[in-house]
Amino acid sequence: MINVEMMAMKRFVKLASTTVLVGLLATTLVACSGGSRVRKPADLATVSNQFDLQPVWSTSVGSSETFNFHPVVAGDAVYAASHRGNLTKIDLVTGNKLWEASVPERLAIGPGSDGRTTAVVSIKGMVYAYDDTGKPIWNVSVGSEVLSEPIVAGGVVIVRALDNRFIGLDAQTGARKWTYQRQQSALSLRVGYGMLALGNEVIVTGFAGGRFGMIAIANGGLVWETPVSFPKGFSEIERLNDVTAKPSMDGDVICAVSYQGRIGCGQARTGALIWFKDYSSYTGTSQSADLVFSANEKSHITAFTTKDGTQFWENTQLQYRDVGESLAVGRVLLMGDAQGYIHAFSQANGEMVARIRHDSSPISAAPLAVGGLILVQSQGGKLAAYSPK
Repeated sequence: MINVEMMAMKRFVKLASTTVLVGLLATTLVACSGGSRVRKPADLATVSNQFDLQPVWSTSVGSSETFNFHPVVAGDAVYAASHRGNLTKIDLVTGNKLWEASVPERLAIGPGSDGRTTAVVSIKGMVYAYDDTGKPIWNVSVGSEVLSEPIVAGGVVIVRALDNRFIGLDAQTGARKWTYQRQQSALSLRVGYGMLALGNEVIVTGFAGGRFGMIAIANGGLVWETPVSFPKGFSEIERLNDVTAKPSMDGDVICAVSYQGRIGCGQARTGALIWFKDYSSYTGTSQSADLVFSANEKSHITAFTTKDGTQFWENTQLQYRDVGESLAVGRVLLMGDAQGYIHAFSQANGEMVARIRHDSSPISAAPLAVGGLILVQSQGGKLAAYSPK
């Protein structure tokens, strides 16, 4: 029997040199025990908005096609990219485009930027860097396909290749400063693995096999590595157990979740887990001071206490609506869905407290909160800033 939730991933699996498609459209009929089941998205319940997200500005940055592009904020500007290679710098306050650059190759991921150097990486592994005026300053190949967004921090452009190499490039020249090589897995999800920069010192990211860790930006050294879960099952696909989504952090607590594995929280300084429990997600975690939030493959959203992992609430109203990555901000939890809606939930009890329509295309990237604004980029290419009222 084929697992319906796994089909909803819209992702790929890489087994040796063979790429196996495991994600199908959410409406695919699945043969199951002689019958069939339709993965039907739940109808939207009526919501009386308890607050509004007032549009401040919106602009088109180009479609990301089926890929998950995140905008990035550095200083008073937003940087965004499209699958066709359009790179745009936008004024955070007004939404005016400050410059646009045309990357020579197609992209599968968004940019990285520290406001001085903005880097994008093509699907084929060519890194292109631009200065603060949009002028190209260097380009270099990392010799492998890249599906993870680069990080620009501490004078280093950090690129994560599909062959499990982390590469640190000088942000001004593109010269290679260091390489950190992970062991190649026999079977792993062919997706971008999110990286979380903590200042200019370290990044935190997930690995194949249910592990996540911290890497020094200056030299690529592994600071710590911790298993959040372990592969289990009989088939190789059942044993898929990767931490693909970007870990989250609030205060000195860091949390991560694996696909077909567990969710857990630990100490940011050492990586030592405080708790973990069975859970599966490929959209990651977000945190408040006391809670960690995640959505599973059914789009059931759950809040756990960060101190001990007790389930605080669960909301199943968005079942099979393919919700994207979440943002915990203020007293609410925000996330988009495959039909372009942005949903807001009360962090206190999981009640749906507001909903707006961003556009008609999927919102898979987490919203960003900066300068009193909420930024949302859809796969259709609409980037907009909203003001909570």
